[in-house]
Amino acid sequence: MNVDALMQLLAAAQALCGHRDYVVIGSLSVLGMAQVEAIPRDMTLSIDADCYTLADPPRVFDLAIQLGEGSPYHQQHGVYLDPVSPHLPTLPQGWAQRLILIERPPVVAHCLDANDAAISKLARGEPRDLRWVRAGLQANLMSVPMLRLRLRQTMFLDAAEQQATELRLAELAGSVKPTPQSDATH
Repeated sequence: MNVDALMQLLAAAQALCGHRDYVVIGSLSVLGMAQVEAIPRDMTLSIDADCYTLADPPRVFDLAIQLGEGSPYHQQHGVYLDPVSPHLPTLPQGWAQRLILIERPPVVAHCLDANDAAISKLARGEPRDLRWVRAGLQANLMSVPMLRLRLRQTMFLDAAEQQATELRLAELAGSVKPTPQSDATH
């Protein structure tokens, strides 16, 4: 999904429920980055936007029939809204202050910082989540030192989740080689 498709989906949500602010927490939160052309394809393969309404998070679940998986919107546009709870992801302290805004009237997408999203994905640990983190590290959209810092700022569900997350990051850190940046970007 690209940023235009995301914002079109959120505009459809706004037309149905009246809310204009949506927090995007999944893979597509990376679309909040200023340089979307630098985002690797592996980070935007998702066709579902994991999000909730900022002012009334449970309200987003009312949109599943019209905009969710298998909905007419999904069938017509090939993308869908995946309503989630704000309590779903494991995130570092301060994540809400680092949200990146995409403003396209009538809606505003509040997107997770890529390093914060990576912590959630490392905690979840599914292969597609690890591919997402690996792609972001290789493209220099996030960094291992920053992820280590954010790990220390995270309240995990339990010690097992924390240990598994730390192990996944260590494995990625040892296997990922960031793409050298060209002199033109300095």
